[in-house]
Amino acid sequence: MKTKKNNKLVSWDSHLDKKYGKKGTASRNKYEEGFEAFKIGVIIQEARKNQHLTQEELALKVGTTKNYISRIENDASDIKLSTLIRIIREGLGGHLKLSFDA
Repeated sequence: MKTKKNNKLVSWDSHLDKKYGKKGTASRNKYEEGFEAFKIGVIIQEARKNQHLTQEELALKVGTTKNYISRIENDASDIKLSTLIRIIREGLGGHLKLSFDA
């Protein structure tokens, strides 16, 4: 039995348009905000692992709990900017750079 392949490739933006709506819509904005939070957690986790730190060791360096670090890395918790800066500066020895697109 032959199966027919679907060779219709679409761009990532087209996929997001179909699934969440066009840029600027409420559902697309919600998706994009969630994705940014997810990326922050992944960046922190990768930096922590590259420095061979456990979540508990990072938490001790910045004055928070292992549970809070875990929640940030797993996108289950909003993070205050001041805490993010402490994690990056004191915990990971880095500097936070922000950009703003209007």
